[in-house]
Amino acid sequence: MKKKLVSIMLATAMTMSLVACGSSNGGASAPAESTTTDGESATTDGESATTDAAQATTTSTATDVLNIWMASEPDHLDPALNSTVDGGCLAVNSFEGLMRYNADGQLEPACAESYTVSDDGLTYTFTLRDGLKWSNGETLDASDFVYSWKRAAAPETAADYSYLCDVFPNFDIETGLGEDDVVASEDGKTLTVQLKNVCPYFLDLCAFPFFFPVYEEEVEASKTAENPAGTWAQEAGFVSNGAYTLQSWNHDSDMTYVKNDNYWDADSVTIPTMNVMLTSDETAAYTAYQTGDLDFIDSVPTEEIASVKDSSEFVVLDNLGTYYIGFNYNSDLYANLGLDEEQAKTFRRAISLLIDRQYIIDTIGQLDQQIATTFVPAGCVDGNGGEFKNKDYYGTDYDANVAEAKDLLASIGLWDKDADALTQTVAFTYLTNNSAGNVKIAEAFQADMATVGIDVTIEQQEWNVFLNTRKNGDFDIAREGWLMDYNDPINMLEMWTTDSGNNDCQFGRDKSKALDWDKYDNMIKEIRTESDFAKRAELMHEAEDYLMATECVVPIYYYNDPYMVKSNVTGIYGTVEGMKYFYKAAKN
Repeated sequence: MKKKLVSIMLATAMTMSLVACGSSNGGASAPAESTTTDGESATTDGESATTDAAQATTTSTATDVLNIWMASEPDHLDPALNSTVDGGCLAVNSFEGLMRYNADGQLEPACAESYTVSDDGLTYTFTLRDGLKWSNGETLDASDFVYSWKRAAAPETAADYSYLCDVFPNFDIETGLGEDDVVASEDGKTLTVQLKNVCPYFLDLCAFPFFFPVYEEEVEASKTAENPAGTWAQEAGFVSNGAYTLQSWNHDSDMTYVKNDNYWDADSVTIPTMNVMLTSDETAAYTAYQTGDLDFIDSVPTEEIASVKDSSEFVVLDNLGTYYIGFNYNSDLYANLGLDEEQAKTFRRAISLLIDRQYIIDTIGQLDQQIATTFVPAGCVDGNGGEFKNKDYYGTDYDANVAEAKDLLASIGLWDKDADALTQTVAFTYLTNNSAGNVKIAEAFQADMATVGIDVTIEQQEWNVFLNTRKNGDFDIAREGWLMDYNDPINMLEMWTTDSGNNDCQFGRDKSKALDWDKYDNMIKEIRTESDFAKRAELMHEAEDYLMATECVVPIYYYNDPYMVKSNVTGIYGTVEGMKYFYKAAKN
């Protein structure tokens, strides 16, 4: 099968564009954008392209091999450095933390056999399973978690998710974790964790890749002055502790994972080999699926959705996440248009109202996604027994939105109401990764802007390049997506703090600007320390209001998660956070 899979990819190389998703790197997926996926569906003019291939039901006969496609080349396999959904999916199948999600979406003990919580909710004591081992057969104990958590939090690691460690009492962004924040017993059997305040989602963090253990000897041996973090996981063969280990990695082509016989739950792993196709070309992946060369694909080309919707192999899961567009707050665009900061905010609001969200859903998404009128997605709980969403930041009447947009542009001197036209040239660049669906959404955005005379240039980049371009703030407007790492609004809000590695809009990064982002940072700190859950929910609403008032974060729709899995494959499951678990897959 391996040779055949590679040959398929070589045969389609002329049509492939290289990409890979917190943040999700496609529609069904940042990657998260948690967890911002590259699987945003390709689009046509909306017509169904039903073909013989679309109707095929071919399955591979090898029951000891699982062949999957999720995205293209992953950005990081180091769990502490990963910030994408596709990388997260690989991480949860090759590493494992204290907790994990089961097929019902519920947390259950993983490396931890059990845990206790102090009466004040501030001390967690985890008892690890007997006989835990790394994939190389060496013992894994509580000291490995201490090393890994402190390493992930350390400033030299430069992890995007280091802000998650603010739940610990002695964490500092400049120094990392304190000595007593996480402590291993002398025998390595127990791990004691101190929290700053009661944290309703702490056990969820224990199932999140950032908090997975890594093998100290290998990590430290790989460090260099030039690349102190992540080097150890850039090629196959590294030590892990999950269901599978990475045996081979042909970059931008394919990966092969094999069963980790030293995994504590190895008896649950019935398929010894998992091949991963790496490509941004979802049409090629879909073709490979239809011919039986793939057992699972994490998205479906838009032109094929109509033909597979009624198939028993087509699955759509609920997600907690939002596809959105992000403005760079510090872009030169606004000054070039002669706008001050307040006028720039009005301009961004106008642009957001010009987007025909329903068209994007109907012609590109085609999966009955819901228009996003908030950043925190519908369905997110408030941590106090209710749903968080309580208002809309946008209306859903497109004609009314366009009329309002023109009024706003007129208010800042960019629209002549009598002439019904712009008063000057307005042009900017829209940055996207080069997966088909994201490009089509960019084109829809471009067309929406053209209706009022705004000239948009689309810049496409390969996924890894795209991630760094956004992170560095080298853009005017960019496509974004975020799948929640855990079901609490703080996960959508804390990513925008000044020091967060996921703060793509660059809030607080230019102190010459009038924006008071220290106020937002302090809001997040207050939320983290508030023990009254009703008050905490109120504070999170205030934080979302403050964020949305910048008009830099422009929600488009709430994610759902389409994928296809062969009828002879069982046991694959996903979570609302976008993770896919393959370790319990079976094939007949």
